[in-house]
Amino acid sequence: MPTILRLDGFRFYFYSHEPNEPRHVHVDRAGCSAKLWLEPVALASNAGFSASEIGVLLKIVHAHRTQFMEAWDGFFGTGR
Repeated sequence: MPTILRLDGFRFYFYSHEPNEPRHVHVDRAGCSAKLWLEPVALASNAGFSASEIGVLLKIVHAHRTQFMEAWDGFFGTGR
């Protein structure tokens, strides 16, 4: 499970066994976890983050979207 970014206590990563799903990232912090789609940026699932934290996560994903997509493509191949 490659880690793409660590920022403000958040860990952004993807699982190596999810190549058939659209590009996305998982994020964990302090026992909370979420999954965010990259195209378009949107919340896929949430386990424990507050609404305000989700807003922060969406902003971070928007800001680092290119980096996340390049990491996904580099690991799995061309975007899915």
